[in-house]
Amino acid sequence: MNLIKFKQEKGITRVQLAKDLGVNVRSVNRWEKGQSDIYLQKAIRIARFFEVSLEEIIYLSKGFYRKQVPNK
Repeated sequence: MNLIKFKQEKGITRVQLAKDLGVNVRSVNRWEKGQSDIYLQKAIRIARFFEVSLEEIIYLSKGFYRKQVPNK
């Protein structure tokens, strides 16, 4: 997942993101590395937090790049 890019754009740390989402830092780390899937409820919170679409969060978490996301 491209959470690293989103964090950099927003200027926050892994710890800050975890706190804002109500998860532990280990979860954020696993999401960043693609070692763990994000449950839908958390994906919605992440999308809202970074002001991006839920679709973008889901596709990025599965290893797809922006250019591969199908058009609506």
